[in-house]
Amino acid sequence: MTLNSTQRRSLAWAGLALTGLLLLWALGPVLTPFIVAAVLAYALHPAVEALVVRRIPRLAAVTVIEILTITALLALLLLVVPIISRQFPLLRDQVPLLAEKFNQHLAPWLAQFGVTLTLDSASVKGLFARLFDANVEDWVAAGLSSARIGGSVLLAFIGNAFLMPVALFYLLIDWSQLVERVQGLIPPRLRGSVLGFLDECDSVLGQYLRGQLMVMGALAVYYSAALGLAGFDLALPVGVFTGLAIFIPYLGFGLGLALALLAGVLQFASWYGVIAVAVVYGIGQVGESLFLTPRLVGERIGLNPLAVLFALLAFGHLFGFVGVLIALPVSALILVALRRLRGAYLGSRLYLG
Repeated sequence: MTLNSTQRRSLAWAGLALTGLLLLWALGPVLTPFIVAAVLAYALHPAVEALVVRRIPRLAAVTVIEILTITALLALLLLVVPIISRQFPLLRDQVPLLAEKFNQHLAPWLAQFGVTLTLDSASVKGLFARLFDANVEDWVAAGLSSARIGGSVLLAFIGNAFLMPVALFYLLIDWSQLVERVQGLIPPRLRGSVLGFLDECDSVLGQYLRGQLMVMGALAVYYSAALGLAGFDLALPVGVFTGLAIFIPYLGFGLGLALALLAGVLQFASWYGVIAVAVVYGIGQVGESLFLTPRLVGERIGLNPLAVLFALLAFGHLFGFVGVLIALPVSALILVALRRLRGAYLGSRLYLG
């Protein structure tokens, strides 16, 4: 069967796309820091251009924006520090008491179902006393031992942590030139349609980022206020961390919930802490899933919950933790492409007969 020129061009583009996807899959671990840097550069480029318009040298503008971004990310991580530092002494004092309450209340209830389970309070108390009374040398030795066991993972983490800021810096410096070079590679006969597609992608991504920021801000305020009204001492850091960590779908909420449960159990040493966290986070999750995310993010990019779940699993499998971060914005771009393909198919002779 002889192929016409249009079919040959279509096969050539399909082959190039397939080759690109295979390379992306094969080099996923290597490309991870560069992909993250490219996503950050895309999000931060408008801020750099805004400073350049105000006659600030591009080098200075890029440096300022990158320093502010790294500071914000570190501040988010450091929100966990006061939580952990406050919980360590409470862990040592409260865990033995919780073990005794378990033996008094839950163990008899489990025994009714044939489950015999008791905790040795003295052994638990001794274990935590040895753990938290250990000196600095013991902690350092344990850390070095762990580093030797997982040395490759540690080196990969350090390498990526160094590469991402460097790649981000050079991408922000040359972003405009890179965009022009990529546009120059587009065949002239296709340039109009391709640039229209890219403009639509840019619009969808902008809506996604704005909607996600509004969701994060609203949830940070809600969780901080709700936990504060419930009497939590660490309401502000736990609430702000949970709200901002929502950017990481599912995992961010899980981390915030775990920290809140730990804080509630250790502070109140009763069921009140667990019930308060369940109520606060249950209302927050329902509000986010049914109102905030569908209205501020989902409706803007047109992804339904099933597509979101599939995207998270697929990108997480390909790129690990970083894949979870980029799953939704990349899925939004794929959705734009599928809309274009659907329109082309409905207008084609294959569909119209």
